[in-house]
Amino acid sequence: MIIVLDVSAAVELLFQKEKFEVFDLAYSEGTWVIAPNLYIPEISNVLWKYYASNLLNHEECIQYVQDGIDLVDNFIDTKELWKESLSEGIKNNHSIYDMFYVILARRNDGTILTKDRKLAKLAKELNLEVIF
Repeated sequence: MIIVLDVSAAVELLFQKEKFEVFDLAYSEGTWVIAPNLYIPEISNVLWKYYASNLLNHEECIQYVQDGIDLVDNFIDTKELWKESLSEGIKNNHSIYDMFYVILARRNDGTILTKDRKLAKLAKELNLEVIF
C-alpha cells in the first residue's frame, strides 16, 4: 500500500496520540510513504508551535521534526503538483495545501493518512482511500 502521509497523522504517530494505533497499523502496512515537499515546512511549523507553547525544549523540537521527516520515504516536489492542485482546489473550494496531498494520492493510487476532517471528507468525495 502506498501511503500519502499528512502532517496531522505524522504528529499522531510521533506523539502516540489518540489515533496512533489506527495510523501505526496503516503506516506499517505501507510499502512506500510519500508526501509533497511542503510537508517539511508544515511539520517544522507544527513542532515550533509545541516549542513556543513550552511543550518541547529546543533539542526535542529539532529531534521531533527530524523524526517526522524520517517517516517519509520520498518527498515529491510541489512544482510537479501545483497546477493540478490549484485547479482542483478551485473546483472544490478547498485549501490548496490539502490539495497537494489529494493530487499526490490520486496520481499514485495512494491512501491518505490524515487527522484533518476536511481533508478526509474531500478525499472520500473524490473516491480516494483515506484513513482518518
